[in-house]
Order: sequence, then C-alpha cells, then structure tokens
Amino acid sequence: MTRRETIEDVDPDAEAEFAADGDEGDDRLHRGGARARLPFDGRWRRILLWGAPIVVVVIVLLVVAYFTPALSVRSVQVEGVSTVPEQDVRAVLQIPDGRSMLRIDTDAIARRVASLPKVRSARVQRVFPSTVRVTVDERSAVVFFDSPQGPHLLDADSVEFAIEPPPPGVAKLVTDHPGSADPVTRAAVAVLDAAPPALRAQVGEVVARTVSDIELKLRDDRTVVWGGPDDSERKAAVVLPVLTRPGTVFDVSSPDLVTVR
Repeated sequence: MTRRETIEDVDPDAEAEFAADGDEGDDRLHRGGARARLPFDGRWRRILLWGAPIVVVVIVLLVVAYFTPALSVRSVQVEGVSTVPEQDVRAVLQIPDGRSMLRIDTDAIARRVASLPKVRSARVQRVFPSTVRVTVDERSAVVFFDSPQGPHLLDADSVEFAIEPPPPGVAKLVTDHPGSADPVTRAAVAVLDAAPPALRAQVGEVVARTVSDIELKLRDDRTVVWGGPDDSERKAAVVLPVLTRPGTVFDVSSPDLVTVR
C-alpha cells in the first residue's frame, strides 16, 4: 500500500469508530466511577429513608410535649424552708396551671424566689414527667442591732433581711452607724464569721468602734480584742488556746504577740 492509498483508503468511519471507542473507554471509566460511588450513595439513600421518619417523629413529640398538657406541671415541691413560709415561696412562683414542663423558665422562677428578703439563693429544677422542685437556701442571722423599729437581723454577707426578735444565741452588734452599707458593720460581721465556731457560740456582743478596733464580748464577761478582719485566720488559730489562760482581756489583734490581762 502506497502512502497515497493509505491516506485515501482510510475509512472515515474508522476514525469515527475510534473516537467512539475512545468515548466508550471514557464512558466505561465514568460508569466505573459511578459503580464505585454507588454503595456510598446507597448508604445515604438508606439513611434518608430511615432518618426522615425518625426526625418527623421527634418533631411531633416535641410539639406535643411543648404545646399540649402531656408534660404539664402537676406538682411543685418546695424544699429547704424553715423560717421562710412555704406559702410565700409558692406565691412568687407564677407557674400557670397546665403549663408544659418544657416552657417553664427555671431561671426566672429562681430569681423571683431569691428576691424574698429571707432567701439567700434558690434553685429550680424540672423533675420529669410533671414536677417542679424549688430548693431554698435561707439567710441565717449572725448578728443583730437594735433600732426604734426593732431588732435588725444581718446574715454573714452583712445583708439586713428581717426586723424581728433574733434567734437564741445570735450576738448583738454595737456600733455607731449599723447597717449593710456601713464599712464598720461589714468588718464586724467578717470578724465574727472568721472566729472559730466554739468561740462564736460564746459571743454575746460585737463591739465595733472602727474597722480595725473590734472586740468580742463573751457571755462570761471576758473580752477578746480582735482588731480588724486582717490576719483573721491566724487569730482564729491562736484564740482558743489563749482563752485557756487566766484573765479577762485576751488581745489577739497581733497574733504573733498575744497578750492576756
């Protein structure tokens, strides 16, 4: 075959067929890729087939729980109250009848309960299926001071929370300007709070002249000169052993140089 014959005798269809063959090879490659992806696509298809009904069921359950009485509040438990009347706590809850448990704003309820004067803090929990639990942390008086209105009770945070007779054993605060905003009052409360429990039980009066001149008058007429709230941990460590010595005035204001008179 001459070069001319080679060129002229080439069947045009042969080139077309070659091109088709090439496309077929590419097509086989694409089909192979499709076959390779098929298991992955199948898994997603199965996930969608099974997952979609589950999602629908979950949404329906949430809607039922949120908007219907299926999970409505049926009871309220109030715990931790002794000086705070339980009815006062229930009065500020403001939980509508039939309200869904999921629609209860526990933070807002806790804030309302904590706004009661004798409540230090409050915690509100959902107890499924239908109970709301309110746990109250009450304020406890550590000192009181007299006023024309009556005895004012202060807690360990120097918060005045009641005007009423103090519980037995609560020390009296003697200072010029007693009150929550008074720095001397806060210092006196801090001193008493730092004292060992065995000493606090003996204190009848806390006499506070300044923030650094605070004395604890014991019920047996002895006096502990504490000074200010600084170094209270060291003072608390030495005061009980010092009180075993004879004397009436025990000065621990400088815990490294204790004196007894």
